[in-house]
Amino acid sequence: MTDASVVVRSVNVSTAKSVPAGATAVGHPVGLKGAVPRQLGMSRAALAENGFDGKAGQTLAIPSGDGLLVAVGVGATDEVDANSLRKAAAAFARAASKHTHLATTLADAGDVDPAAAASAVTEGVLLASYRYVGLKTGDDVGSKLTDLTIVSGAKRAAAADTGAKAGHAIAAAASFARELANTPPTYLNAVDIADKAVALADEAGLTVEVFNKDDLLAMGCGGMIGVNRGSTEPPRMVKLTYSPKAAGKGKQKHLAMVGKGIMYDSGGISIKGGDAFHQAMKMDMSGAAAVLSAMSALKALECPTKVTAWLMCTDNMPSGSALKLGDVLTMRNGKTVEVLNTDAEGRLVLADGLSLAVEEQPDAIVDIATLTGSVLSALGPDIAGLLGTDQDFVDQVKASSESVDEPVWQLPLERKRYRKMLDSPYADMKNIGGPYAGTITASIFLSEFTGDVPYAHLDIAGPMKIDSDDGIYSKGASGFGTRLLIDLACNF
Repeated sequence: MTDASVVVRSVNVSTAKSVPAGATAVGHPVGLKGAVPRQLGMSRAALAENGFDGKAGQTLAIPSGDGLLVAVGVGATDEVDANSLRKAAAAFARAASKHTHLATTLADAGDVDPAAAASAVTEGVLLASYRYVGLKTGDDVGSKLTDLTIVSGAKRAAAADTGAKAGHAIAAAASFARELANTPPTYLNAVDIADKAVALADEAGLTVEVFNKDDLLAMGCGGMIGVNRGSTEPPRMVKLTYSPKAAGKGKQKHLAMVGKGIMYDSGGISIKGGDAFHQAMKMDMSGAAAVLSAMSALKALECPTKVTAWLMCTDNMPSGSALKLGDVLTMRNGKTVEVLNTDAEGRLVLADGLSLAVEEQPDAIVDIATLTGSVLSALGPDIAGLLGTDQDFVDQVKASSESVDEPVWQLPLERKRYRKMLDSPYADMKNIGGPYAGTITASIFLSEFTGDVPYAHLDIAGPMKIDSDDGIYSKGASGFGTRLLIDLACNF
């Protein structure tokens, strides 16, 4: 499979004070009011006659010689922010998708910090241009984009250059997460993703440790071993550490991330139905993909926070050796769990990862997982569920969500009312809490393994994939959570 982060990095991203001669498609921002860029060669009245009035997300392609001019709507100028610029840039990329060299002045629209504006515009163009190639054959597959020039005025040029480089790194990471989750499970098992982590570690400034089945047995990771029992593919746990150079006075902050990496989820002996959701279960490792991809960008972004990450990777398959209902597992932290649904496996592998994270004594832990169908029922396909034990840390996650426009909604981690739903007569707890409040009871289960460390849980079962091209997203795996985790780490 193609490594999308390599594909995105192969796009030459540059900044300039004027549109370069080689650009074949140029995007210019147009607001609801005010002057129309003279480069478009059309008056506002002429644009209106062609159905364009400057609303956010609108585009109008205007042939010009051998190239293309694109009017890109940005809406009310005083409402322009980094998120709206990202969306506008994505609209421009889609309007000019047949061109190889794009240039745009969008980063100078409105009154947005030049670095943030250039980063958002770069992200928007690159992410909207992403296409999964995979096993497709023929010449007319994948993105045609080879060059992107961010055009910015002289006073903003230096900051815009910094922002464009950051946007390039962020888009590469999110595209890498998409590529991993889109890859068919035969071509990406737990061993494969561990190998990818090892391969990128040096360039990304990471130390990496890979733990095999024997290691996990010796470590007492009963969740990982139990879920893996039905699979012919061996499990892997990957530990990644990013340690920036010490800067300034005071203790360096330490953030832990844990990603669910169920490489393919059949449900185990609690087997899933043969529906479209089952077909998407190659994406049940989207949490691990987001964590790995976020880690790959921290060095390039000069993240000041120490980050330690765990990828908990295995299949969940039915077989004669598979986990049975009523089995009791002993987890890394010594707690015992009665398994009453083998399709509630993500929390079992995360429990081991969270237990290990606590042992590192970080300042906070965030996990990310395609965990429950309940969150999809509650919040729909666009919004992730957010729950946690520490409101200050949860608020940080929410702030990062808003900053990168990956929406979350906080649900209550209501231990006092709902913890009893996990009581078991045979073990410390059950792995399911009954037919109601599934996202909440799953989060309560996970919180049993986080000790006193501030903890936040992201359930991305809804936005893990998208059914059709829309904005910065292309049909298939979304890479949701990657940009949020990057922002969280860099601003922790």
